[in-house]
Amino acid sequence: MLRRTGCRLAADLDLVIIGGGPGGYVAAIKAAQLGLKTACIEKRGALGGTCLNVGCIPSKALLNATHKLHEAQHDFKRFGIMNGDKCYVEHDQLMAAKDKAVKGLTGGIEMLFKANKVQYVVGTGEITKDKKVVVTKADGKKETFTAKNIVIATGSDPTPLPFAEFDEERIVSSTGALKFKKCPEHLVVIGGGVIGLEMGSVWARLGAKVTVVEFAEQCSPFLDTEVAKEIVKLLGKNEGLTFKTSTKVTGVEKTSDGKVKLTVEPAKGGASEVIECDAALVSVGRRPYTDSLGCDTVGVKKDKRGFVEVHDGFKTSVPGIYAIGDVINKGPMLAHKAEDEGIAIAEQLAGKAGHVNYDTIPGVVYTNPEVAYVGKTEQEVKAEGIKYKVGKFRFAANSRAKTNDNTQGFVKVITDAETDRILGMHIINTLAGELIAEGVLAMEYGASSEDVGRTCHAHPTLSEAVKEACMMCYSKAIHS
Repeated sequence: MLRRTGCRLAADLDLVIIGGGPGGYVAAIKAAQLGLKTACIEKRGALGGTCLNVGCIPSKALLNATHKLHEAQHDFKRFGIMNGDKCYVEHDQLMAAKDKAVKGLTGGIEMLFKANKVQYVVGTGEITKDKKVVVTKADGKKETFTAKNIVIATGSDPTPLPFAEFDEERIVSSTGALKFKKCPEHLVVIGGGVIGLEMGSVWARLGAKVTVVEFAEQCSPFLDTEVAKEIVKLLGKNEGLTFKTSTKVTGVEKTSDGKVKLTVEPAKGGASEVIECDAALVSVGRRPYTDSLGCDTVGVKKDKRGFVEVHDGFKTSVPGIYAIGDVINKGPMLAHKAEDEGIAIAEQLAGKAGHVNYDTIPGVVYTNPEVAYVGKTEQEVKAEGIKYKVGKFRFAANSRAKTNDNTQGFVKVITDAETDRILGMHIINTLAGELIAEGVLAMEYGASSEDVGRTCHAHPTLSEAVKEACMMCYSKAIHS
């Protein structure tokens, strides 16, 4: 029965989840499947969080479409398919196709909620001192939920520069970069991480001059150094991106003629220069989203950067309140990491043994070619003083890659020199994001390079390059 105490009070629940992104919605579905009475609160009005609405999914829609365009314009003639250079993009239709993909997937989650009997609540959730959750709806009405446990899964937002406020037209976050009304003639990307490289690729393929400005010595500093150097070289060769590393942006100005002027200088100091462009994409990272959540009111501790502190079992500093996904101070800010945490927390709250192995979470940069990785980089094993071996096999020696005229990139496997256990795998290839799953599975089960190298792989496949890279670690490859 519903009770009333000034605002509508919902019936008691086993679990309330605040946030309907990859972590939150997956946790809600799994919890309901395990018999917990569950509600999921999402303010956006569409489930899926940043990933499905303004992140992973729409960006991949644009990357896929523009890859097809680039391939037609530049590669088809090698196979006798002519007139590809006459292909062009109808901008509104491109954006409509992207939006259709997003709508279909977000709507699909709502159907899954109904099928699994998850209560979906649209509104902004706030935790009160007595550990209830008050939801403010779009019309201002409030509804209060009580539950045995609360999970915070509110995700993250793009980090702005202090001197460059987002207007999502000329100075844009990843959200604005997904919906330019027309292709900018010159796009400057501030930050050469995953988002910067991916969105830079999209607009370069559509005709923009793209300049990537990166503060660190290499783009995507989290990548293996050899891999990072290779992908920068290939993006310059394939799509014309230019890179200014070890460079910091000190000022951003919007001009009266519709341009943007960026002042940059060497990261270690030196003479400045001005870069004029049509738009600037600020992709310097993301920050946890905890606005109006009530963390301070209820006593949920956050670290200096604003991430919710969690301990074993995703426990916050307040009993009965847990947190997962981008908002926590653990693991990379990736959708699939949040999904695994969603399953794990649901299993734990249902009395089972949920677990996430943070050492085997893969990452992918969806450029062309793609970059995929799992485990340690070569610079990391060196820094840790681990004796290691490296096996590297280039796709130029792989029969499927040669047949498809898709020979850029390589597979790099890093193993413990004493035990042969795989410590890391790094791949550059058009299908690297699919190929990395073998490395993840191998590492999850503690496999050696010999375990993979002695496993039969179908021929001809790109996956044979993974096998031969592993063979390079414990013996010698056949085709190298």
